[in-house]
Amino acid sequence: MSEIPANQVQAQAAMRDAEASHEPGWWSRLYERWEARLSRLSTRNRFWQKLLSKFFLPLAYRSGIRFIRGDENSFSAILPFRRFNRNWYNAMAGGALLGNAEVAGGMYVFEKCGADYTVVCKHLEYTFRRPCVGPAVYRITPREDIDAYVATGEEFNITVDLQILQMVTAKEQKERRVGQSVATFHVTPKKQARTRSRKEKARLER
Repeated sequence: MSEIPANQVQAQAAMRDAEASHEPGWWSRLYERWEARLSRLSTRNRFWQKLLSKFFLPLAYRSGIRFIRGDENSFSAILPFRRFNRNWYNAMAGGALLGNAEVAGGMYVFEKCGADYTVVCKHLEYTFRRPCVGPAVYRITPREDIDAYVATGEEFNITVDLQILQMVTAKEQKERRVGQSVATFHVTPKKQARTRSRKEKARLER
């Protein structure tokens, strides 16, 4: 069996010492606990979603988007037809439809993955079909099996399709598709992200 060179042993020891020096202090541990608690609250019910979005997602708070949970394979979001979301000719603003597509898709992924993951949008496409002159409904469908990805415990990318419809206000009316969107999110376990950050700090100080 070949021996490990002395310089490599020293480098590994230095890396371990540097990583140990970057173990989280009491303030970091307190922050991580509160961050995890707030993340869990954000997935509990609409009250906590609305309250926390006021501070962390002000666009979603002002737009008034809300989420409807069906069964485990059904997830929708409703964007109300309020003044903040309308443009100068009294239709739903394109920016509101586009921006809230990311919010709706991201909330779906976060809901499925849980509070121990971070969700970041990597790519977003939106195709406008026709003007929306009423509340908009986002219907979200994942392309991959999120549960299978989460079971691996590793980071992954997930793509979701969103159909955007104008909400029906009367029984005899038919839903009108006003657009469609495709969003890709990068999902990382928070524990893995923190470990990577500490290793990077240790590497920079070598």
